Amino acid sequence: METRHVDVAVVGAGTAGLGARRAASQHTDSVVLIEGGPHGTTCARVGCMPSKLLIAAAEAAHAVREAPVFGVDPGGPLRVDGRAVMARVRAERDRFVGFVLDAVEALPANERLSGWARFVDPHRLQVGDHTLVRAERIVIATGSRPTMPPPMAALGPLAVTNDDVFDWTDLPESVAVFGGGVIGLELGQALHRLGVRVRIFGRGGSIGPISDPEVRACAERCFTGELAFDPDAGVERIAERDGAVEVSFREAGGALRTESFARLLAATGRRPNLDHIGLEHSGLALDERGVPHFDRFTGQCGDSHIFVAGDANADIPLLHEAADEGRVAGDNAGRYPDLRCHPRRTPLSIVFSEPQIAMAGRSHRELVEAGVDFAVGAIDFADQGRSRVLHRNCGLLRLYGEHGTGVLLGAEMIGPRAEHIGHLLAWSIQQHRTVDQLLEMPFYHPVIEEGLRTGLRDLRSRLKLGPEPPANCLDCGPGA
Repeated sequence: METRHVDVAVVGAGTAGLGARRAASQHTDSVVLIEGGPHGTTCARVGCMPSKLLIAAAEAAHAVREAPVFGVDPGGPLRVDGRAVMARVRAERDRFVGFVLDAVEALPANERLSGWARFVDPHRLQVGDHTLVRAERIVIATGSRPTMPPPMAALGPLAVTNDDVFDWTDLPESVAVFGGGVIGLELGQALHRLGVRVRIFGRGGSIGPISDPEVRACAERCFTGELAFDPDAGVERIAERDGAVEVSFREAGGALRTESFARLLAATGRRPNLDHIGLEHSGLALDERGVPHFDRFTGQCGDSHIFVAGDANADIPLLHEAADEGRVAGDNAGRYPDLRCHPRRTPLSIVFSEPQIAMAGRSHRELVEAGVDFAVGAIDFADQGRSRVLHRNCGLLRLYGEHGTGVLLGAEMIGPRAEHIGHLLAWSIQQHRTVDQLLEMPFYHPVIEEGLRTGLRDLRSRLKLGPEPPANCLDCGPGA
């Protein structure tokens, strides 16, 4: 067995791991990247990119169905070629994965190791059955994997996770989606729009990441108006019957109903890949989930030489956060023990459903639980000019501002083009902009962003501040 000594070992070659390796290499040439599974990052292989490819196909199909609203006749019934849809998803997915593989393979051979890593002691990692790595510092960036509750796992191949969906060669006739979170909403709605019979079974009333009760109520109206979705489903039984998935559940009125589906999609969350790396030999203190206690501004676990980044820390499972955390952990692993606290960016999350969901800054729940004295401004997109023009007028934006200072603290939104408005809000919050400063910014007409101005004006009227600055242009109808 080979023995290697390095300054920094990075376990995991996903988004966080690649960022950590790059940052650590700024301080030392003695870095090794260890990966036991397939390369390609969660985002490229089974996450962000293939899901958006499926959603893009769904949006195209939906646009054809909606064409008559605009007086446009598509010239016949819509036909979705499931094999062609999935062929494009897989081909483009493989292209994105290829870019990552090229980057990894471009690394010098002595800077990467293939094999599953496991702690032998706080400084040593057993890699496969071929190499023992002694590292002065270690970055854990092992990512996460989908969960599959036992009743669903008992269904065998009839039950899949989102990691499996993008290897389909055709679309199934029907899918029962369990989970009303980000993955369940995005994939469930996309499959529905592609002609698959879908029912989404949520739990506890949650819809995506939304915490504001009014935004959540609006989201429920938007989604249930299009597809079968119960945010708090009363599921009583899941079983296999005649080669299909049979689900018995209580309808809104209390009646018991049973439906059969060709597949069950478990979108019930993800868990960090920490249970097979021998953390019991690492000397680290773990929380009740088995995750090391760590500092999110340095990535350091306790006061040790070990760092954690990305989905492995079970903090914020988003690609841009994983990239930042990898950079932070890698930088500090490289310069250890001269640690640096790195500021974190303003929280921003987006759900690519339709309407889209965006969260920026501090959530409604966080502000309430922290006892912050804040005001709320809102804009309902039902009558917002540009939204009605586009026939995308279901949504609600709620903005949170601090009394006294007028600083924008956060926002939650469901509505058209939320991915763009979310960025504007996150940038403004990170720069500590006040509502008055934002109202001085230009707003073109007619655009959906005019709805943001309406919401800011509403927030301004509810804040305990001085007089409102003069408007720089004329209103043009409700919600303009």
